[in-house]
Amino acid sequence: MANTLALPLSGGSLSDYTVANTPIAAPEKPAGGHAFNRVAYAAAHIVVDPLADNDPWLDRNIDWDRTVAFREYLWDLGLGVADAMDTAQRGMGLDWPGAQELIRHMQSAARNRKDALIAYGAGTDHLAPGPNVTIDDVIRAYEEQVAYVEGEGGRIILMASRALAAAAKGPDDYIRVYNRILGQVKEPVIIHWLGDMFDPALKGYWGSVDDMAAMTTATAIINDNAAKVDGVKISLLSAEKEIVMRRKLDPSVKMYTGDDFNYAELIAGDEQGYSHALLGIFDAIAPAASAGLDRLAADDLDGFHAILAPTVPLSRHIFKAPTRFYKTGVVFLAYLNGLQDHFQMLGGQQSARSIVHLAELFRLADEARVLRDPDLATARMRTILATVGVA
Repeated sequence: MANTLALPLSGGSLSDYTVANTPIAAPEKPAGGHAFNRVAYAAAHIVVDPLADNDPWLDRNIDWDRTVAFREYLWDLGLGVADAMDTAQRGMGLDWPGAQELIRHMQSAARNRKDALIAYGAGTDHLAPGPNVTIDDVIRAYEEQVAYVEGEGGRIILMASRALAAAAKGPDDYIRVYNRILGQVKEPVIIHWLGDMFDPALKGYWGSVDDMAAMTTATAIINDNAAKVDGVKISLLSAEKEIVMRRKLDPSVKMYTGDDFNYAELIAGDEQGYSHALLGIFDAIAPAASAGLDRLAADDLDGFHAILAPTVPLSRHIFKAPTRFYKTGVVFLAYLNGLQDHFQMLGGQQSARSIVHLAELFRLADEARVLRDPDLATARMRTILATVGVA
């Protein structure tokens, strides 16, 4: 059969698999735009130029046309774009000069359309952590990046800082840094709490290795500066912790789920509230995310879960430990779906997951109905299999 291929299993064996599921149809853009009842950002990846004559592990080789086109695709589906963040390999292949270039390109694209919701990570990644780095150094680094994003007219996602995690002696240092930066920003920001499963260098953020103690510090900072905080994105992969924090926030502050394991239930919410979304998985499942949010806005909770529930196993696989390598799966799915013509990444990160991992991703993507063109996806999977000797 045309859409049957032999996929590797753990242990070295092969098993035939036939693509069998009808893809979710991407909802057409309404004349007045999508009217979601949740704010939804997709953290977007970048596309590289695979034909650049350089050293791919060391040099930036970004394909700006395809990178912009991918964000246009997300906007057309009604999703906002969270840019220059970890999904874009920020601090993991994309340095601060590269992020500046990305922000310039995306702001130029966003100015051409009124429905372009976009925000950018501002952090301290140009400041290398070290024993001589002081809290004042961290503040100055944050101020530099915030000033750049604001100077380009962009919204800010205030990213967690590796340098602050290394320099801080306790919660008081976090309070000092965040109060200083939030007191200066021109418009409300989204604060990003990224767990150490995504970035081990952030272990002990907010001054404690205990998440609940850290949450107490973070919530106090946010609520004390509520007028300068649009929301907080929490990425701890724990629905329970997110709900606890959500209920402690000032009513004016949004919770943006970053939980790529439990996003459907958190976005749906409960009798005491719900989460908005700022998710890396929405890059990979954008049509399903858009269709599901359409159903939720129509008060069709069953329809929402029917669309998104099958995507959760896929997301949990993409974000499995070591979680920081999730970006490989996101870009692989973009390749399978014809959103880019190759499976290459900054820093050679396409090699960060095994062929067995990618084969299971292919199966789960079919079950989630997010292979846009099964024939194309199957052909491209065969190409990848051939590179590891699977005919």
